[in-house]
Amino acid sequence: MIVELINDLFIILAAGLISGLVCRRLRLSMLVGYLLAGAVIGHGGLGLITEDLEDIEHVARAGALLLLFAIGIEFSLEDLARLSRYLFVGGSIQMLLVVVPVGLACILFGVFWKSALLIAAATALSSTVLVYRALTEWGETASPHGRRAIGILLFQDVALVPLMLLVPLLTGGEQGLGIWAYALLALNSMIFVAAVPVLRAVFARWIVPLLSNLRSVELVILFGLIVLVGSCLGANAAGLPPALGAFAAGLVLNGNRLTGQVDALILPYRESFGAVFFVSLGTLLDVDVLMENPVLLCVGLFAVLLIKTGAATVALRVTRLPWHAAAGMAIGLAQLGELSFVLLSECLHADLISQLDYNRLLFVAMGTLFFTPQLLKLGLRWCRRWPLADDLAGERRGPLPSASKEALVIGLGPIGRQAASQLEIMGIDVCLIDLSPVNLHAYAQQGFRTVSGDGRDPEVLDRAAAAHAQIAVVCVPDDQIAVQIVRALRTLNSQCAIVVRCRYQASRPALQSAGAHTVVIEETEASMAVRRLLDGMNSH
Repeated sequence: MIVELINDLFIILAAGLISGLVCRRLRLSMLVGYLLAGAVIGHGGLGLITEDLEDIEHVARAGALLLLFAIGIEFSLEDLARLSRYLFVGGSIQMLLVVVPVGLACILFGVFWKSALLIAAATALSSTVLVYRALTEWGETASPHGRRAIGILLFQDVALVPLMLLVPLLTGGEQGLGIWAYALLALNSMIFVAAVPVLRAVFARWIVPLLSNLRSVELVILFGLIVLVGSCLGANAAGLPPALGAFAAGLVLNGNRLTGQVDALILPYRESFGAVFFVSLGTLLDVDVLMENPVLLCVGLFAVLLIKTGAATVALRVTRLPWHAAAGMAIGLAQLGELSFVLLSECLHADLISQLDYNRLLFVAMGTLFFTPQLLKLGLRWCRRWPLADDLAGERRGPLPSASKEALVIGLGPIGRQAASQLEIMGIDVCLIDLSPVNLHAYAQQGFRTVSGDGRDPEVLDRAAAAHAQIAVVCVPDDQIAVQIVRALRTLNSQCAIVVRCRYQASRPALQSAGAHTVVIEETEASMAVRRLLDGMNSH
């Protein structure tokens, strides 16, 4: 038994790694790669997985719990307040305009109404990860259409909580539970939800300072896992889905000094278990289902894309976004997201949807994710075609770009962060470029323009409007990469004043030849500091 489990886990992880490498190379969604890898190694493909999948399912469900835990940690109550005017109006309209037509269509095709409701709700959810990553890469998180899209995505994340509560309610209805059972479940839900802010305050007041003072990575990991497991067990004891407990655990640990540390420490587990979750879902795919009625599934795929695009267009338009920007951003919200799979998986285990319907939904979901990267690019380019009205353009942080100096900071290490702060204090409109979206996240929340990507890539520089920048500060750790960035900047903008921080004196000629105006050399600064120190000691 143990040997078979280890063998299956090895095959699943290896398949996830290979598919992930291919998808990164082809710039496709990792979710598509994981699901396709599962289909290849599953019983409908090569049959590399053993017949008994119960143990693998436990590991896969742990991946779903860690995914929801991470969403809870990253869920910012400040973001909720800041985007509330877009979140509740736009989010509720978008979900309603998807749930109604998709639910009715399911019922017309003979799906029971309870199953149709949950299928439609899962279809309404979009991928927060993919859309936010695209907005970050294009520097659009602070734009009017970006802010509204993030508001809708946050609403969907919050909506998962009552949707998960529907699963035991609907399942209980089929088992004939009475009104008192529903009332008890509702009471347990209210008590569970009310406990979240209480525990959040208690942990922030007493537990977090204690762990911070001890400065032990091991204790932080254990604390985070205990809160996660304990919350899942508490939710299960109250008759609620354990997935709801995982989300609540993330909320409890959100908004304190340990939040970022817990998220970073749990990340390797989350990614590994998440890969197992999505690959395991893919093993349930049956290619014969597609071959039985490919026309129906293709029609369903394009119908979902059209319905979700139309619903998001109307929702964004209601939040006072122009039609062209609403339609462009709506195209990027047309996919099914990672939380759709979490909800569908919960429904499958509760026998609320059949294996056949589940397979059909997986094919449709994979199709939407396959088209997502190109749809996002098309939509964001469309949004940039027409200038926004003055009242909407004013939503960006600070004055309009044409009314102020613009600067680029490439590389958000300690020096890059200091340079960005100084430029901001001086009233200069700053755009930040970094390879890591994690480094940019805090600045994007503050309203800075941010672009995720390689500063050597002309497309990345174009997204950051490098051609219009008066100042550029390059703070990358590799001198050769700095030379290439300066060369790319100079190709786009011959008038920009470029300041470069480099490590070695020998790199100065190459940087100046590439077009740098000022080169700050760490090697020289260090030697001068030592010399000043020695001079001071000798004077005494």
